[in-house]
This record gives sequence, C-alpha cells and structure tokens, in this order.
Amino acid sequence: MRLSAWLLALFLLAPAPALAQGFSAQIMPPRFEERAQPGGVFRDVIEVSNISPVASRMKVSTADWVLDEKGTAQFSSALAPGSCRPWTALEATEIEVPPNGRRRFRFEVRVPADAPDGQCRFAIMFEGEPTPVPGMVLPVAGRIGIIVYLDIGKGAARLRLAGSGVTELNGVDVPYLRVRNEGNAHGRLDGFVDGVDAEGKRWTLAPTSAPIMPGLEREIALYPIVNEGEPVRISFPVQLKGRLDWRTERLDIDLAAGR
Repeated sequence: MRLSAWLLALFLLAPAPALAQGFSAQIMPPRFEERAQPGGVFRDVIEVSNISPVASRMKVSTADWVLDEKGTAQFSSALAPGSCRPWTALEATEIEVPPNGRRRFRFEVRVPADAPDGQCRFAIMFEGEPTPVPGMVLPVAGRIGIIVYLDIGKGAARLRLAGSGVTELNGVDVPYLRVRNEGNAHGRLDGFVDGVDAEGKRWTLAPTSAPIMPGLEREIALYPIVNEGEPVRISFPVQLKGRLDWRTERLDIDLAAGR
C-alpha cells in the first residue's frame, strides 16, 4: 500500500535514524526503552555512522532533559535534582568515526541497590566539531540527543483515558485521545482503532508516537491509514472502537470523538 503525502510526512516525524545538521552523522537507535533492577547493570550499544568522505570527530556526554509544551525535548548539561546521570558510564568522551564508516559506542547504567521504583531518564549527546555555515557569524556545531528511558524495579506506566476531542494534524482534522499517566514511568501507545464517522465512512486510525510522562496528561492524535491520493476528511463526531497497548497496559477504546 502506498501512503498519501500527508501521512508520509507523519512517518518522517516518527522515530528514525537520528541525523544532525552541522555534521554528517546518523545514530541508531534514536532511543532506548528498557528495564533494570536495583543493584543491576544495564549495558547497550549505540551505532554511529559517518556519511561524509572525511573523518568525523565528536564529543560525547550525558544530559538531563524535559519536554516543552510542544513535546520537544529540551536538554541541559546541569545536573537536575534527582538525576540518575551519576549512575551512567560512557565508553569515551570523544570519538572519531572514519570516512563513510561506522563505530559502535558502549554505555552502561549501574543502578544502586537502594534505587527506588520508578524511571531513570537521561540523554546521551553526540556533538560534532563547529562548522562554518553561510549567513552565520559563528561556526555551528550539530548535536544529537539519544534518549534513554530505563524502568527501575516496579517502575511502570498506568495509563487512563481522560477524554477525547478533535485536533489539527498536518493540516487535517483528526480525533485525539486525552491520556493520563498515573504511574511512575512513561508510556507510549501502539495499535489501531476502528472509526466510523458521521457520514458512515470507516477509518483505520493509529496513535502518534508520543511519550506520556508520569503524572501528566497528553493529547494523543489518531491519524488515518489511507492510500496515496485518497482524500482525508473525517466527518465528526466519529465513533472509535479498538484497543491500544503499552507493554502490559491495555487501553480499551469505545467512545465518540467530536467538537
């Protein structure tokens, strides 16, 4: 099935190989969503690819982060209260990736034995060397942040449906679900929902891939799966029925979304 242009644009905003402006690096994966136990050690590997014909040198560090009102991560090198960054260890603070080559970068998180149930969240930052950019007075250094979510002990999301409505997504009116997270770790919904709009047209909808942080509510838009060239115009209200999941969490949907 070929996707419409507006839906393809949504997919381009979804998790993909990280690519920074200012240096030619691709980094996989864009995030880690894993689990660890108190007293245990979590280890994993990041793959850094250099897509330029010259060697790429990068500085590597950790950072704390928060989401702004638009859901964009804002990074800070200052140690936040309660940060788990002191648990982390990086293979190196500077790396060099050969021309058109790859490098595997190791990191680990040593969880203290007395760590409380919850979630360790931080970012691993890769920063290239400053590069002159036309129109800019000072050189610009590209930077990529790889997000790490590490559920500790019994840390888990508890997702509850708190409402619904209509929002605009890429110029198209679509339904959304307002989801509340009553747990102590983030959640991220996956799956499909069937929809029947006010004109009787049937739709298959999927949730946007957005984290729902503990203690907060978030509007999760549902975008329709359509063929290329198929117009998207949902007549509201739309009756939604289906199931969305995150790990052991199950969100059963049976409601009407409208203005």
